[in-house]
Amino acid sequence: MEAGNSFRFTQESNTTLDGKRERPFPFEFDRENVTIHKIIVAHGAKEACERASPQNVYGSLAITYAASEGGLTQPFHIEIDRRNPVHILDSDNMPIVLRELETVSDFAAYLREKVRAASAFDYLTYCGEEDLLGHYLPNYDDATKRHVIGPSKEKVNGVMIGEGEWRDFAQTDLYRITKDEDRISYFWDELIQRTCQNSLDGTLGSNSNIMLGQSASYEMVKEPRFMRRGLADKMLNAVDRFPETGSFTRQVTYLPSYEGNVGYVLLQLRVPEALRLEADFREKRHAILEIACGAAKNKFPKLVKVIGIGIEAPKFSNGSVAEDFVLMPCETWPTEQQAHYKELNKAWNFFGTADPKQYSDWVTQFVPPPRPSSRATTSKVGRNDPCPCGSGKKYKGCHG
Repeated sequence: MEAGNSFRFTQESNTTLDGKRERPFPFEFDRENVTIHKIIVAHGAKEACERASPQNVYGSLAITYAASEGGLTQPFHIEIDRRNPVHILDSDNMPIVLRELETVSDFAAYLREKVRAASAFDYLTYCGEEDLLGHYLPNYDDATKRHVIGPSKEKVNGVMIGEGEWRDFAQTDLYRITKDEDRISYFWDELIQRTCQNSLDGTLGSNSNIMLGQSASYEMVKEPRFMRRGLADKMLNAVDRFPETGSFTRQVTYLPSYEGNVGYVLLQLRVPEALRLEADFREKRHAILEIACGAAKNKFPKLVKVIGIGIEAPKFSNGSVAEDFVLMPCETWPTEQQAHYKELNKAWNFFGTADPKQYSDWVTQFVPPPRPSSRATTSKVGRNDPCPCGSGKKYKGCHG
């Protein structure tokens, strides 16, 4: 479910997790502003499709969205009314889709773009869901900062995706290198997982409520995979750069979110053992983290939310790191509140002198192979040859 208007609950309806309607949803959501995506998984289609056509690369169902109520089609080719789209996967390509779009943001963006494309063109045809995904992922529009289906500039009335698009894309250096680089991003996932578990266990130091969607982890989950890569990389670099000297040392790092008006503050503290063992040490660290978040809002007035992550400096924590989290909604920021955190920050000087660098512009969706050295002798690339960047596209349509 995601924000939108394509489906509305009635006020009397009860949303439950089971068919007997006995287990209610554990969290609240806006019933007046929710989109339901209809997804069907066709088990057993792979074997039947392969028997029908040896040329079927993955044994997937062919899909066409068009302005009709359906009708006779070729075997294993399904026609869907583009005005009432349904997403049809099978037991073979569903794992591919969920593996490649494994964050809420990435998966929801893909479904939204499918619905948009189905309604925008007279017809949208593809040989298998994995082939549509193979077209969607490398087809990134820099102007809108999103993946698109079909051409982003040319005006066409229909789109047909050929068979083997996913197979060809998955064999490129662009895909392989990006998957290798994405491994660091799972540090962000692990942090979310620990946060949610601590919340369930009642040990989370936070001012938030996960079940009501008012929490730091709720915001962290929104980050797409490529941003998690950048965020995790910057966090781990900050941990590595933490000063080796001083018995009481602090360091703050500002991390911009994929959403331009949201930011993260990472606070690392190294304190003497005696202070760390005090009963109210965690409350004190939480208060310092709140000051750092307020200082970030004063530094970057455009922020509407600041998420604070406070930890003991891992370099000196002996492998045991407890996290504190602060969610600071700050779309409204009265002069009194600004002055309050400015006064509290005088003793800490968070973001006082250095201007934190923004890095979101160079965190790219895909990581291209290294460019060849200018000293190397290379032959001329033809317009119809594969692009040397590894995208799998022809040179004329990529870097030509």
